[in-house]
Amino acid sequence: MVLSLGNSSIEAVLFDLDGTLLDTAPDLAFALNSTRITRQLKTLELSSIRPHVSYGADGMIKHAYGDTISSEMHKKIKAELISCYEKNIANKTQLFSGLSVSLAHLDAVNMPWGIVTNKPRHLTLPLLKALNLYDRATCIVCGDDVENTKPHPESIHLACKLINISADKAVYIGDAKRDIQAGNSAGNKTIACQFGYIPPSEDIHTWHASAIAKTSSHLSDWLLTLK
Repeated sequence: MVLSLGNSSIEAVLFDLDGTLLDTAPDLAFALNSTRITRQLKTLELSSIRPHVSYGADGMIKHAYGDTISSEMHKKIKAELISCYEKNIANKTQLFSGLSVSLAHLDAVNMPWGIVTNKPRHLTLPLLKALNLYDRATCIVCGDDVENTKPHPESIHLACKLINISADKAVYIGDAKRDIQAGNSAGNKTIACQFGYIPPSEDIHTWHASAIAKTSSHLSDWLLTLK
């Protein structure tokens, strides 16, 4: 079944990054496991880590170490994780299936597309450059570009301002509840990505997205209809 946003006129597409546009979990899992190897702990399976990627470094550390470590140890592990990730930021990361074709289509029809992520700029830009996406995005808004990150709509408002488009003419696509909350609050149409990094406890149907993309191919097929 083709994804539908009703009769909405879409003139710009905004993506969350991790778990929506890019499958970054393998490289993030490698970095997390490197901190466990240092401590002579058993590595965790990627399938175990994947649902926690949307919660960032803090969430992944909580998953890997629980609530028993001190705040000082947490900071130390986080610094190690980020350092390792920076060195291995695009080893296995790639666009989700079908989205390379979708982005090429958006470029071909001159549909502006951008990225709105809570990921900090010092990690986002090298990653996008490594994947040859940096120069193609019309706008890139990172977590440290705004005072209030998602679920606050500030970053999406900034993206719409940079593209020079009304929020109701843009769609925001994400794989976390905070993405949909931010997009809805900003006045966007929203698409929730069921293929992203969603914990089993989350019910995507309660997020009040305009539509749900069950797979990346489902999303890609819809993006290819935009003109």
